[in-house]
Amino acid sequence: MHDLVIIGSGPAGLTAAIYTARANLSPLLIEGWQSGGQLTTTTEVENYPGFAKGIMGPELMKDMRAQAERFGTEFLTGEVTAVNFHAQPLTLTIDGERRIETKTVIIATGASAVSIGLPNEKRLTGHGVSTCATCDGFFFRGKEIIVVGGGDSAMEEANFLTKFATKVSLVHRRDKLRASKIMQDRAMKNEKISFIWNSVVEDILGYEVVTGVRLKNVVTGKTSDVPCAGVFVAIGHRPNTSLFAGQIDMDEKGYIKTHAGTATSIPGVFAAGDVQDSKYRQAVTAAGSGCMAAIDAERFLESLTG
Repeated sequence: MHDLVIIGSGPAGLTAAIYTARANLSPLLIEGWQSGGQLTTTTEVENYPGFAKGIMGPELMKDMRAQAERFGTEFLTGEVTAVNFHAQPLTLTIDGERRIETKTVIIATGASAVSIGLPNEKRLTGHGVSTCATCDGFFFRGKEIIVVGGGDSAMEEANFLTKFATKVSLVHRRDKLRASKIMQDRAMKNEKISFIWNSVVEDILGYEVVTGVRLKNVVTGKTSDVPCAGVFVAIGHRPNTSLFAGQIDMDEKGYIKTHAGTATSIPGVFAAGDVQDSKYRQAVTAAGSGCMAAIDAERFLESLTG
């Protein structure tokens, strides 16, 4: 029987591990087969406090993991394939075989950006393809950029990117945006933003870095190549919560609902990071909520023995 199991090895999960390990809770962290979260697919991180010259995403996650390990975190490589939160002890099944019992769980499984699905999109991620303007916009100062999407997120990304880019072209598959009226108006009034309607990205061009996109007009069927230095895909994020369906309260988009800090609808189960945050989605906010979840879990365990 474990006191605490953490699911997820991104900034939220590893920060929770650091804090709970230092509190002598001997956390078990299940890191999945690809540990490190979204930052492992990021090149240089310049906005995480404490690194004046920036740090590579994978290196940051490696250092955070080593720090958690130094304080006594136990790591298990594998996938959680089932959970039962309906009774104590809470149980998790690893890779369909191993059963683990625990008094508390911190869910830090993160969220995944919805991708276009192109081979070059994946290959050039971190080399001109991004899903986070706040994270990467600075790298495109004085450049021309493509934003893909038509919702509020795309409008927000496009507007933010005009702080750095000389031109932002927003590509949308329809001739009308689905963003809220206020967000549409804001984007359309921005002189740096232009719209490419009825079009989809058929390919992303470039060998080592992005040099352009190939667009297809869905009405005429014609294709055209548009030069750009970056492609920001803003067609949504999907929280990694399918595992917890029917076990825990979520909102209509699948994000875990939290209250009183990081507590969920199940006593002893806490959630941290992008899995419960559809608004900020930053490494530093994920780490902060991982700290919160660690303290909440520690206090919950104290209440059991109190």
